[in-house]
Amino acid sequence: MPTKAAILGKPVAHSLSPVLHGAAYRALGLVDWTYERVEMDADGLPGFVASLGPEWAGLSVTMPGKRAALEFATDSSPRAVAAGAANTLVRKDSGWFADCTDIDGIIGALRFAGGFAAPAGSTGVILGGGGTASAAVVAFAGLGVTLARLVVRDPLRAKETVDAARRAGVETDVLTWGEVDFAKLVSDASVLVSTVPSAAVAPIAGELAAAGCVLDAIYHPWPTPLADAVAARGGRIATGLDMLLHQAFGQVEQFTGRPAPREAMRDALRTATENVLPLPVA
Repeated sequence: MPTKAAILGKPVAHSLSPVLHGAAYRALGLVDWTYERVEMDADGLPGFVASLGPEWAGLSVTMPGKRAALEFATDSSPRAVAAGAANTLVRKDSGWFADCTDIDGIIGALRFAGGFAAPAGSTGVILGGGGTASAAVVAFAGLGVTLARLVVRDPLRAKETVDAARRAGVETDVLTWGEVDFAKLVSDASVLVSTVPSAAVAPIAGELAAAGCVLDAIYHPWPTPLADAVAARGGRIATGLDMLLHQAFGQVEQFTGRPAPREAMRDALRTATENVLPLPVA
């Protein structure tokens, strides 16, 4: 019987996850494995997953179903609980196990593409307060960043990120976008993660580029204003495409039980995106 996996989301037609998983399965010789896109919202996710047969090994979950995936799971990893969301569901004998490899994605992007190597006890900045920001504060904990400054339009909308930081053991300061001196904000920041649209960052990209390490979750169209500003300073930038690549490694390993073929996955993603980014994995 063929083994199945898929990505659930809405919209999902644009997803590059089939490129990554397909390349991995081919490199691993798993010729009877398939990976598809399934259009699925948060409300429909529990019923759909419950209906799946034993041929299903795992599911990737993108927006808007990540919180629903965590709530549905029989068991969950501590980091998924900390983030308050799961992008990975793995079939176990006891049911479905939830994990959040988005955290791997951020850590891997910062370390390999961004060159992050700050000492423990560092300060980080996150622009935005949505789901990526929640994963980022948990990633900060894994990187030794102990204080996260969250910059948002409306501080009330940062609650889920603040809660994730508290569960991960990261202290937070919540700042209002319109009141921030961005040059001062990043003056002692070892890392900055931007989860907001490029248009919002463009007027302050030069100031933000002074952070020790920069991750711009936007990668299309490329280059972004923030990437241009970092390049002008001679720096390195991590991107959302790096995040996508590095989060997929853990999914492949949990689905298949084998080490992810990182170079094969990277090469496939580079080809699918016309080599717009180098996507280092070592």
